[in-house]
Amino acid sequence: MQPTLFLSHGSPMLALQDIPARQFFKDLGPTLERPDAILVVSAHWETEVPAVNAVEHNETIHDFYGFPPALYQLSYPAPGAPDLAAQVADLLGGAGLRAQTDNRRGLDHGAWVPLLLMWPEHDIPVLQLSVQSRLGPGHHVQLGRALASLRQQNILVIASGSFTHNLRALQRFNAGPEPEWVTRFSDWMHEAIMAGRTCDLVSYRRLAPYAVENHPTDEHLLPLFVAIGAAGGGEGSAPKAARIHHSTDLGILRMDSYRFD
Repeated sequence: MQPTLFLSHGSPMLALQDIPARQFFKDLGPTLERPDAILVVSAHWETEVPAVNAVEHNETIHDFYGFPPALYQLSYPAPGAPDLAAQVADLLGGAGLRAQTDNRRGLDHGAWVPLLLMWPEHDIPVLQLSVQSRLGPGHHVQLGRALASLRQQNILVIASGSFTHNLRALQRFNAGPEPEWVTRFSDWMHEAIMAGRTCDLVSYRRLAPYAVENHPTDEHLLPLFVAIGAAGGGEGSAPKAARIHHSTDLGILRMDSYRFD
């Protein structure tokens, strides 16, 4: 059975820059059982209701600006999985979550940058699922729980976001040591994840120190809750968690990543 993964993808420059997280992603792919397909829940696709892309071939979306030309030359033309997309929509509908399919959307950088490093051959079918920022963490745990059966079909669920994500603060901290407000928030989150305190995590904006400072908006943390739910976390239960990477980029972007079984 496949695990679920929460991966902090950080800046798109992860694809090019020699930082610890980049090497982690390159090493991660070979350690995993090769999946038959990959479902990526990316913070960079926000919709009002859950949407899944149902395409034969994925286009590479360069959904960023102001970066070096070399980054725009990269592509990840992985095959799509339209039949699996229909199954995902059915699973969500069966759980009472109205879902849509998108017949045009490709892969945004929250999906293709990690995958480019993990499986550069781009020969595994990939599909994406959107997040619904206005519905909060609890909704995304439910979203994940509806998808839990996919793991038994050798489908890997990757939740791609960022453990911390305050881009407005980058100019103030990207040349210095990690500030206390990042460390204290990240330590609280890590302890709650490892202890299986799903209810506390769902209420992180109220309970975690410096939550709003690290996530002015929480779309980049919402994929974490899908990973927890898809691994069996929910009411009265919690999956086994392991932190599989820990580093900081640009002073305040924690690149921590987790595996759930």
